[in-house]
Amino acid sequence: MNVRGILFDLNGTLIDINTDEGNEQIYRSISHLLKYYGIRTSRNDVREGYYQILKDQRRRNGETFPEFDAVAVWREFVATRAARSGASIPKNKLAVLPHFLAELYRGISLNRLELYADVREVLDELRPRYRLAALSDAQSAWAVPEMRMVGLGDYFFPVVVSGDFGYRKPDQRLFATALRRMHLPADEVVFVGNDMYRDIHGARQAGLRTVFFATGQGQQAMEGVEAHYNIYRFAELRNAIRFFEQE
Repeated sequence: MNVRGILFDLNGTLIDINTDEGNEQIYRSISHLLKYYGIRTSRNDVREGYYQILKDQRRRNGETFPEFDAVAVWREFVATRAARSGASIPKNKLAVLPHFLAELYRGISLNRLELYADVREVLDELRPRYRLAALSDAQSAWAVPEMRMVGLGDYFFPVVVSGDFGYRKPDQRLFATALRRMHLPADEVVFVGNDMYRDIHGARQAGLRTVFFATGQGQQAMEGVEAHYNIYRFAELRNAIRFFEQE
């Protein structure tokens, strides 16, 4: 196999992340902040309203593998609560507030964000030889700054994030978009992921060679689906790439 590109999942593959969306501080902080915009709400209303809008958004989506839009959720929440409170928010503030609320929500929920062992060293070795890209089920409002936070902001092109499209892996359109932007055919690209269904099954359906990184996050097994190569430490990716190049 002529390996010219490597496509990576992010969270659970390169980045060890843990979040707690049940943290009451999220909803308390947002309710307090919104008071400064004239919006009268409570932490319970913020929590319940957020999840109801999220549920409605997914129901209206119509995709087989629907993905939500966190910024759009907060835009709708602000609009409905401002109208209910009779609040008039200046246009310049209204334009940025939903994105800021999405970041605040994620930032407070975040318990752990760090690279798995050896990720930076291996990527530094691979970068001069291959086109490196990322394909993640995530929100750009979260994924892009989180990549910068762990020092991966400049490693990948393209970075394809499901929240920008309205559907998530294993939808084949995401893999096709990544390959098109990499300017490479599927048979010259290796996909590395940690979820046997969304990552490995999806990538195999798209015609890519696959590496399953068993981090314990995501779906670890799927009947009838196997990766072309399994690794248990990220440093073993070096061996996987050599294996494919010898095919």
